[in-house]
Amino acid sequence: MTITLDPDYRPTEDEEFMNPRMREHFRQKLLKWKAELLRESDQTLEHMQKESLAEPDIADRATLESDRSLELRTRDRERKLIAKIDAALKRIDDGTYGYCEETHEPIAIRRLEARPIATLSLEAQERHERMERTQRDD
Repeated sequence: MTITLDPDYRPTEDEEFMNPRMREHFRQKLLKWKAELLRESDQTLEHMQKESLAEPDIADRATLESDRSLELRTRDRERKLIAKIDAALKRIDDGTYGYCEETHEPIAIRRLEARPIATLSLEAQERHERMERTQRDD
């Protein structure tokens, strides 16, 4: 079943949670985000292939190496983000998207709009972060 969304559609708390339109909205949002990340990754690869580390000036070479290292770290974070996006798309397909992994309660629409890869409700996320801080302080 193909669902066509109105371009102005925004999920609300008033409608049935994770109805087909809402799921399609988040699917499209995640796919668009993934496409942007992949496009940026391709641009980085092209840029790195064109760029030469054979700079004669040692300071220029050091700057280039530093920039390249930063770019690679950024791309690594984006690679991990793409894996999270893929996992969210899988959850949409299996019907678990939008539900907290700990409490199994719905995650607030506003949270999903801001962070569509969220797997925990705000309360569960805060609890998780408090536990991490407590364990780090020990």
